[in-house]
Amino acid sequence: MTTKRKAVFLDRDGVLVRTDVRDGKPYAALKLDDFEILAEAPDAVRALKAAGFVTVLTTNQPELARGNVDSATMEAMHARLGADMPLDDIRICPHDSGAGCGCRKPAPGMLLDAARDLDLDLQASYMIGDRWRDIGAGRAAGCTTILIERGYAEPEREVPDFTVSDVAEAARLIVARESA
Repeated sequence: MTTKRKAVFLDRDGVLVRTDVRDGKPYAALKLDDFEILAEAPDAVRALKAAGFVTVLTTNQPELARGNVDSATMEAMHARLGADMPLDDIRICPHDSGAGCGCRKPAPGMLLDAARDLDLDLQASYMIGDRWRDIGAGRAAGCTTILIERGYAEPEREVPDFTVSDVAEAARLIVARESA
Protein backbone atom coordinates (compact mmCIF):
# COMPACT_ATOMS: atom_id res chain seq x y z
CA MET A 1 0.00 0.00 0.00
CA THR A 2 1.35 3.40 -0.95
CA THR A 3 1.28 6.42 1.28
CA LYS A 4 -0.51 9.42 -0.14
CA ARG A 5 1.68 12.45 -0.69
CA LYS A 6 1.32 16.01 0.58
CA ALA A 7 0.88 18.82 -1.93
CA VAL A 8 0.88 22.56 -2.15
CA PHE A 9 -1.67 23.90 -4.62
CA LEU A 10 -0.71 27.31 -5.95
CA ASP A 11 -2.85 29.82 -7.75
CA ARG A 12 -1.06 31.51 -10.66
CA ASP A 13 -1.95 35.20 -10.95
CA GLY A 14 -1.12 37.20 -7.84
CA VAL A 15 0.76 34.25 -6.31
CA LEU A 16 3.44 33.25 -8.83
CA VAL A 17 2.82 35.92 -11.47
CA ARG A 18 2.32 39.68 -11.23
CA THR A 19 -1.21 40.94 -11.77
CA ASP A 20 -2.22 44.33 -13.05
CA VAL A 21 -4.45 45.87 -10.39
CA ARG A 22 -6.91 48.51 -11.60
CA ASP A 23 -9.56 50.03 -9.35
CA GLY A 24 -8.77 47.37 -6.75
CA LYS A 25 -9.38 44.47 -9.14
CA PRO A 26 -6.61 42.13 -10.38
CA TYR A 27 -6.19 41.40 -14.08
CA ALA A 28 -4.10 38.58 -15.55
CA ALA A 29 -1.56 39.14 -18.31
CA LEU A 30 -3.03 38.44 -21.74
CA LYS A 31 0.23 38.65 -23.72
CA LEU A 32 3.47 36.78 -23.16
CA ASP A 33 5.36 40.10 -23.08
CA ASP A 34 3.28 41.14 -20.03
CA PHE A 35 3.69 37.80 -18.22
CA GLU A 36 6.02 38.54 -15.30
CA ILE A 37 6.97 35.86 -12.78
CA LEU A 38 7.26 37.36 -9.30
CA ALA A 39 10.89 37.48 -8.10
CA GLU A 40 10.21 35.43 -4.95
CA ALA A 41 8.17 32.70 -6.67
CA PRO A 42 10.88 30.33 -8.03
CA ASP A 43 12.75 30.07 -4.72
CA ALA A 44 9.49 29.63 -2.80
CA VAL A 45 8.39 26.73 -5.01
CA ARG A 46 11.88 25.18 -4.82
CA ALA A 47 11.69 25.37 -1.00
CA LEU A 48 8.33 23.59 -1.04
CA LYS A 49 9.71 20.86 -3.32
CA ALA A 50 12.79 20.49 -1.08
CA ALA A 51 10.43 20.01 1.88
CA GLY A 52 8.87 17.05 0.07
CA PHE A 53 5.68 18.58 -1.34
CA VAL A 54 4.11 17.88 -4.71
CA THR A 55 3.57 21.33 -6.30
CA VAL A 56 0.43 21.83 -8.37
CA LEU A 57 -0.59 25.01 -10.16
CA THR A 58 -4.39 25.43 -10.16
CA THR A 59 -5.62 28.42 -12.11
CA ASN A 60 -8.91 29.82 -13.39
CA GLN A 61 -8.29 31.23 -16.86
CA PRO A 62 -11.67 32.52 -18.10
CA GLU A 63 -9.88 34.71 -20.65
CA LEU A 64 -9.52 31.54 -22.76
CA ALA A 65 -13.32 31.16 -22.93
CA ARG A 66 -13.73 34.88 -23.54
CA GLY A 67 -11.29 34.76 -26.47
CA ASN A 68 -8.94 37.33 -24.90
CA VAL A 69 -5.97 34.94 -24.91
CA ASP A 70 -5.30 31.92 -27.13
CA SER A 71 -4.20 28.48 -26.01
CA ALA A 72 -0.74 28.81 -27.60
CA THR A 73 -0.04 31.93 -25.53
CA MET A 74 -1.32 30.21 -22.39
CA GLU A 75 0.89 27.18 -23.08
CA ALA A 76 3.91 29.48 -23.57
CA MET A 77 3.16 31.20 -20.26
CA HIS A 78 3.00 27.89 -18.44
CA ALA A 79 6.14 26.63 -20.18
CA ARG A 80 7.93 29.71 -18.83
CA LEU A 81 6.65 28.95 -15.33
CA GLY A 82 7.77 25.32 -15.61
CA ALA A 83 11.22 26.40 -16.77
CA ASP A 84 11.63 28.78 -13.80
CA MET A 85 10.28 26.61 -10.98
CA PRO A 86 9.64 22.93 -10.20
CA LEU A 87 5.91 22.52 -10.77
CA ASP A 88 4.78 18.90 -10.80
CA ASP A 89 1.47 19.58 -12.48
CA ILE A 90 -0.53 22.42 -14.02
CA ARG A 91 -4.34 22.40 -13.87
CA ILE A 92 -6.35 25.00 -15.78
CA CYS A 93 -10.04 25.82 -15.71
CA PRO A 94 -10.66 27.47 -19.10
CA HIS A 95 -14.33 28.19 -18.38
CA ASP A 96 -16.06 31.50 -17.69
CA SER A 97 -17.97 32.06 -14.45
CA GLY A 98 -21.37 31.16 -15.91
CA ALA A 99 -20.30 27.79 -17.31
CA GLY A 100 -21.31 25.82 -14.22
CA CYS A 101 -18.27 23.54 -14.37
CA GLY A 102 -16.84 21.75 -11.36
CA CYS A 103 -13.29 22.91 -12.00
CA ARG A 104 -13.64 26.69 -11.67
CA LYS A 105 -12.56 27.80 -8.22
CA PRO A 106 -14.17 28.11 -5.69
CA ALA A 107 -15.32 24.63 -6.79
CA PRO A 108 -12.69 22.09 -5.73
CA GLY A 109 -12.62 20.09 -8.99
CA MET A 110 -9.03 20.86 -10.00
CA LEU A 111 -7.75 19.92 -6.53
CA LEU A 112 -9.87 16.77 -6.31
CA ASP A 113 -8.78 15.62 -9.78
CA ALA A 114 -5.12 16.27 -8.98
CA ALA A 115 -5.46 14.37 -5.70
CA ARG A 116 -6.90 11.37 -7.52
CA ASP A 117 -4.38 11.48 -10.39
CA LEU A 118 -1.28 12.15 -8.24
CA ASP A 119 -2.23 10.15 -5.11
CA LEU A 120 -2.38 13.21 -2.84
CA ASP A 121 -3.58 13.54 0.76
CA LEU A 122 -5.77 16.64 0.67
CA GLN A 123 -6.05 16.84 4.48
CA ALA A 124 -2.24 17.16 4.69
CA SER A 125 -2.04 19.62 1.78
CA TYR A 126 -2.17 23.40 1.39
CA MET A 127 -3.83 25.85 -1.00
CA ILE A 128 -2.10 29.21 -1.55
CA GLY A 129 -4.11 31.92 -3.30
CA ASP A 130 -4.72 35.64 -3.48
CA ARG A 131 -8.52 35.62 -3.81
CA TRP A 132 -11.49 34.20 -1.95
CA ARG A 133 -12.11 31.71 -4.78
CA ASP A 134 -8.76 30.05 -4.07
CA ILE A 135 -9.49 29.84 -0.36
CA GLY A 136 -12.96 28.44 -1.08
CA ALA A 137 -11.55 25.71 -3.33
CA GLY A 138 -8.91 24.77 -0.78
CA ARG A 139 -11.43 24.69 2.05
CA ALA A 140 -13.91 22.60 0.00
CA ALA A 141 -11.12 20.11 -0.77
CA GLY A 142 -10.09 19.88 2.90
CA CYS A 143 -6.73 21.67 2.57
CA THR A 144 -5.14 24.20 4.91
CA THR A 145 -5.62 27.57 3.20
CA ILE A 146 -3.22 30.50 2.94
CA LEU A 147 -4.29 33.87 1.56
CA ILE A 148 -1.73 36.22 0.06
CA GLU A 149 -3.21 39.59 1.00
CA ARG A 150 -2.99 41.90 -2.01
CA GLY A 151 -5.54 44.48 -0.86
CA TYR A 152 -8.02 43.83 -3.66
CA ALA A 153 -11.35 45.63 -3.44
CA GLU A 154 -13.54 42.54 -3.28
CA PRO A 155 -15.50 41.06 -0.44
CA GLU A 156 -13.83 38.23 1.41
CA ARG A 157 -16.29 35.37 1.19
CA GLU A 158 -14.00 32.78 2.77
CA VAL A 159 -11.78 33.08 5.83
CA PRO A 160 -8.31 31.59 5.28
CA ASP A 161 -6.44 29.58 7.88
CA PHE A 162 -3.45 31.93 7.47
CA THR A 163 -2.77 35.29 5.81
CA VAL A 164 0.66 36.28 4.45
CA SER A 165 2.19 38.99 2.27
CA ASP A 166 3.66 36.85 -0.55
CA VAL A 167 4.39 33.29 -1.69
CA ALA A 168 7.82 33.33 -0.03
CA GLU A 169 6.20 33.97 3.35
CA ALA A 170 3.65 31.24 2.59
CA ALA A 171 6.43 28.75 1.81
CA ARG A 172 8.30 29.65 5.03
CA LEU A 173 5.08 29.17 7.02
CA ILE A 174 4.41 25.76 5.48
CA VAL A 175 7.98 24.53 5.96
CA ALA A 176 8.00 25.75 9.58
CA ARG A 177 4.66 24.04 10.32
CA GLU A 178 5.86 20.79 8.80
CA SER A 179 9.15 20.89 10.75
CA ALA A 180 7.48 21.52 14.11
